[in-house]
Amino acid sequence: ILFTDGSEINLQKFRAEKSRIELRLLGIGLPLTMLLGILVGILLFDDLSIWQIALIALILSPTDAALGQAVVKSPLLPEKLKRTISIESGLNDGIALPPILVCMAILSSDLATAQESKNWIHFLVLQLTLGPLVGGLVGWAGGRLIEKVSARGWMSPVFQRMSSISLAVLAFALAELVHGNGFIAAFVGGVMLGVRTEAIRERIQEFSEAEGQQLSLFIFLILGMVGVPIFYQYWDVAAVVYALLSLTLIRMLPIALSLIGSGVDWTTRWFIGWFGPRGIASVLYLLMVIGELSINGLEYALSVIGLVILLSVLLHGISAVPLVKRYSQSTTSS
Repeated sequence: ILFTDGSEINLQKFRAEKSRIELRLLGIGLPLTMLLGILVGILLFDDLSIWQIALIALILSPTDAALGQAVVKSPLLPEKLKRTISIESGLNDGIALPPILVCMAILSSDLATAQESKNWIHFLVLQLTLGPLVGGLVGWAGGRLIEKVSARGWMSPVFQRMSSISLAVLAFALAELVHGNGFIAAFVGGVMLGVRTEAIRERIQEFSEAEGQQLSLFIFLILGMVGVPIFYQYWDVAAVVYALLSLTLIRMLPIALSLIGSGVDWTTRWFIGWFGPRGIASVLYLLMVIGELSINGLEYALSVIGLVILLSVLLHGISAVPLVKRYSQSTTSS
């Protein structure tokens, strides 16, 4: 899924874009969302440490365009708007990962020896450096190889489509082998995909897009079957209030502020702000925390994250089509 998101980002068009709306969303909106999430958490969660609150806010800051396919694939919306939403969701999970790893390291060192704390710092450095290097190399070299053998007729369109899974798994596995971060590697591998022939690139993206959707649905199924029965016992009024604020105020206000002076009208600002569903990235980071720190002592914090994802799946899924139609009608009439 991350590999596909990365491959759909056209770096040349991104550099040539004059409005730089995406840069505002990522450079201003995302940090403000993280900060506001922490501040609201401090007000609501008296029993949690600042680092547990920060972990909640950071994990819930990335968005997931996969949950908003009715938005990013809708013919009723301008291509520029759909591209903005896709690029933001494709990049913000990678940007959020470093502070999440730092927060995990601090939470781990709270109960660890000094030596273990040093090991976490070493682990963090390797994750953030080797992951992008390995992923970028696999994406570029693998893409170039696919293009060359396809030009010679050695690779059929069927295997061109299937190569996306191979490249994504290869980038992840090689990065983890050298103690880099596999998720970052998969995303950067997609960004650096060395395929320049448009037809081959579309085949790779279409196949991985379909498989990615299937895997996404399966992950949400597992979350509902396994996660919700574990987490629901910890949900209280504070958790519900934070979840609702996370999907509205904490997300929408920073996005609106980040676009001041950009020429984007307020209707579009609120539209982009609302369609910031929490999905696969948040689930993956949730699993990372459980795998590295275990669930003991973090039950409440992790349950809040699970509640936000659950509400996002429901609310963003229900509202996607009606709001797209309403937005299209409002912009057409104006």
